[in-house]
Amino acid sequence: MVAVVRSLMVLLLAQVLLEGAAGLIPEVGRRKYSESGKQTPEQSESFLNEFELRLLNMFGLGRRPTPSKQAVVPQYMVDLYRMHSANGDHSTKRPKSMGKHAERAASKANTIRSFHHEESREALASLKGKTTQQFYFNLTSIPDEELITSAELRVYRDQVMRDAAPNNSSTSDGAPAGGLHRINIYEMFGVPATDSADPLVRLLDTRLVQDSLNRWESFDVSPAVSKWTSGKGHNHGFMVEVLHPERGEKDGDQRHRHVRVSRSLHQNQDSWPQARPLLVTYGHDGRGDSVLHTREKRQATLRKQRRKHQHKASCKRHALYVDFSDVGWNEWIVAPPGYHAFYCHGECPFPLADHLNATNHAIVQTLVNSVNSNIPRACCVPTELSPISLLYLDEYEKVILKNYQDMVVEGCGCR
Repeated sequence: MVAVVRSLMVLLLAQVLLEGAAGLIPEVGRRKYSESGKQTPEQSESFLNEFELRLLNMFGLGRRPTPSKQAVVPQYMVDLYRMHSANGDHSTKRPKSMGKHAERAASKANTIRSFHHEESREALASLKGKTTQQFYFNLTSIPDEELITSAELRVYRDQVMRDAAPNNSSTSDGAPAGGLHRINIYEMFGVPATDSADPLVRLLDTRLVQDSLNRWESFDVSPAVSKWTSGKGHNHGFMVEVLHPERGEKDGDQRHRHVRVSRSLHQNQDSWPQARPLLVTYGHDGRGDSVLHTREKRQATLRKQRRKHQHKASCKRHALYVDFSDVGWNEWIVAPPGYHAFYCHGECPFPLADHLNATNHAIVQTLVNSVNSNIPRACCVPTELSPISLLYLDEYEKVILKNYQDMVVEGCGCR
C-alpha cells in the first residue's frame, strides 16, 4: 500500500511540478510507465526511482538527502522561512535578531544558506584583555552558478551577571546598564607559520556591544564570502576578536566566556548546537526574477477568481494538496509539510467564453476544430503560476531556504 501511495504522489508531483518542462520526462518514459502493469515490481520501482531523481534534480539536488538525527536546523532559518511564507500576513514581522543589512540582502535573494563552522579546524587564543577565535566554514556545497550577493556572520552572547549598577541606572533603551566590549571580525589570508606569529588579516566589520543583554550579533562578511565563492580568493576562514575592558585578568577571564565563540568556552552543552556561530549566505541562482517575498499577489488572485462565474465542466482550477510525507520527503524538507499546488482541468468548448482566458491562437484552433475534428481542441493549462519557499536540508546536511518558481497554479486557461 505504501508503494502505491508513493507511486501516485510521485506522479502527482510530476504533473504539477514539471508542467511545461519539455524534455524532462521523455515520451518513452511515459509509455514505459503507462505499460507498468506489464512490468515486474523491480522494474516499476526502478522507473519511479529514476523519475524521483529527475524531480530532485529540478530542486538542485544530486540525490535524495538523508540527514542524520544529529542534523541541526538553526532557529534563525526557521524564522526567516516564516517571514517569507507569511502569505501577505503583515503581522509576521522580521526576526528580532535580523539586522537591516540582512533584511535588504534577503529581499534580493532567492536562496539563503546556513553553515556551521568546522569545529575540528577551530583555533582559540586567549590573551590579556581579549579573546581571538579562528573559524573555517566549508562553502563547497554552494553551486558555481549561484551568485552570492551578501553574507553575515552571527555570534551569540549571554548577558553578563554582575552586581546591580549604582542607583539602578539604565541605558536609553531601558536595558540595565552594563559594561561594553568590542567584537571585530577579520578575513584571514593564511595560517601563521608559528603559534606566536600574528595571522595576516583584514578587518571586515566591528561593533561596540553592551554586555547586559542576551542577543545575537550580526556582522557583514560579504566581501570575503563573495570573493571565495566566485573563485577570486582562497577561503582561509575568519578570525573573531573579542576585546574586553581592562578590569584585571580575573574579571576579563570571567567576562569573555559569555560570547559563545567556542564549545570549550560554552558551559551548557545541550544548547550549544543552537548557540554556535552561524554563517548565512544570500544568493541568487539566476533562474528568473523571483525572489523570496510574502505572497500577497496570490491572495489578490484568489479573490479575483472567486468572483468569476464558471461552468462546472469548463476549464478551471481544481484543488490538489501535495503532502511531502506521502513520498518520504518530510525526512529532509523541514517546512512546509506540504502545499496546495492545484491543477487545471476542464473543457475548452466552442465558442470560447471570456472567462476561459484563451489566447488568439486557442480561439483559432477551437474554431478550426469545430469544422475539422482532426485538429484537437485547445487544452486547459496553467496560465499563471506562483512560487513557494522551501526550508530543507541538502545532501550535505546544510540548511537552505529557497524560493522555487512555478509551483502553485494561480490561474487556468485554454491554450
